[in-house]
Amino acid sequence: MNNPRTALVIGGGIAGPVTAMALQRAGLDATVHEAQDESAGLAHGVYLTVAVNGIAALRAIDAHRTVTDHGFPTGKIEFASGTGRHLATVPNGMALPDGTVTRTLLRSDLYGAITAEATRRGIRTEHGKRLVDAAPTPSGGVLARFADGTTAEADLLIGADGIHSRVRRLIDPNAPGPRYTGLGNTGGFARVEGITGTPGAYHMVFGKRCFFGYTIAPDGQVWWFGNPPRPTEIPREQLAATTAGQWRTMMLDLYRDDNSPATAIVAASEPFKVFNQYDLPTVPVWHRGPMIIVGDAAHAVAPSSGQGASMAAEDAVTLAKCLRDLPTTEAAFTAYERLRRERVQRVVAHGSRGSGSKQVGPIGRAIRDAVLPVVMKRMARPDALNSLSWLFDHRTDWDSPVRA
Repeated sequence: MNNPRTALVIGGGIAGPVTAMALQRAGLDATVHEAQDESAGLAHGVYLTVAVNGIAALRAIDAHRTVTDHGFPTGKIEFASGTGRHLATVPNGMALPDGTVTRTLLRSDLYGAITAEATRRGIRTEHGKRLVDAAPTPSGGVLARFADGTTAEADLLIGADGIHSRVRRLIDPNAPGPRYTGLGNTGGFARVEGITGTPGAYHMVFGKRCFFGYTIAPDGQVWWFGNPPRPTEIPREQLAATTAGQWRTMMLDLYRDDNSPATAIVAASEPFKVFNQYDLPTVPVWHRGPMIIVGDAAHAVAPSSGQGASMAAEDAVTLAKCLRDLPTTEAAFTAYERLRRERVQRVVAHGSRGSGSKQVGPIGRAIRDAVLPVVMKRMARPDALNSLSWLFDHRTDWDSPVRA
């Protein structure tokens, strides 16, 4: 099929509307189909960081203010051991030329801002549209069928439907599912007297039993997260049945021997839950016919990477450029995969290593605590920071052409 002009984007979280905006800029008419209703989507999640490379990707389609108008800058990370020893201070990515640094904001704020910006640009979002099937049409397009009995047809279909992607399975019935990382993920907000912290910094603590991180918002509220280790994932029924009080007791016990503000913050925190943490290391097939996947549907990264939203933004801009510049859908999809696969798999591996450092036994913990000061000292050196330039310095120039 030559010169596709219409697209169905499945998923209305973060990746979906950004992809639709990028496609619109490339000359395609994109409609977003989201399984949940609007209120359910806006309430999803707690907070997240968008790294400088993600902000730069959004800037390529003039959508960066959906991030920079919200939250607060978190441009550096301070590491400490569970004994209270300061280990190192490192940048959370190099600043952009205008001084913009990595930013932390409520997921609902980012979702709301991106959705509002897509709507302002005339992009339609249909809610309550849970995809059940999709198949190529004789004309070379694609027909999508939804759980409510409705259908939609377009030149191509893009799965931005997250780590449990239905589109991924439709493209390849043998596609792998999410991989449990060995960690839980939790976090929340608290107001605690006497908690100190460097403005604009994340404070990360390698606790004896559980990793802990926090940052202090400009209004003094503490935004925190924890990663309780567990060799097997918690069954879904147990996650749903455990109360906020039980989660609090568990987290306080994990932090009881650490010389850090973790127990004070968790004790004062608003109610919170614990979830299993997953990633998606390698998906062999990204596209088939008129269907393709982007974002977490293709390459979910562990939260420790801080790159989930940023990778989705990079994907969106790159795919739109490929569809803009190349003569066929197949050529565009092939070029997109060529430009993205190596990078995103490297980011997933980087996040996996970060997760691994948070879950060690007594012997591994002793070794880790002995070598951490040396490792962190090296991390703070300019040459070590340069070694991460591949992660944060990636830029997608909207005006440069894509060649087959």
